[in-house]
Amino acid sequence: MSDKFFYKGRQDARQHHTTYGGFKTNASQKSGSEKFPLSLVVTSEARKKEVEAQVAEANLYANITVDTREGAVESMGELTAILNKGETVTVAKTPSRNDPCSCGSGLKFKKCCG
Repeated sequence: MSDKFFYKGRQDARQHHTTYGGFKTNASQKSGSEKFPLSLVVTSEARKKEVEAQVAEANLYANITVDTREGAVESMGELTAILNKGETVTVAKTPSRNDPCSCGSGLKFKKCCG
């Protein structure tokens, strides 16, 4: 018989996946925070002041560099993604059949408005 089914020796202890750095999420790296600031590129000093005002208004942190070379392109994608983030939508729960009706009649929902 094969001894692999009846092996009674000591098995290796399994290490947790986070102890050796095998599992890391980007959720812990909140962009725009003091530890992970946004990296933005603008083309003029006036534009830099506008962007600094937007960043301060949103309570974010950013490293803003000015690129005055000809043909330079602004990179504002990180900032616009954070500023245009949608709000969480909450929907009121619809009553089930046997709940009291919301119109105040005292009847069950299935006999009144359902």
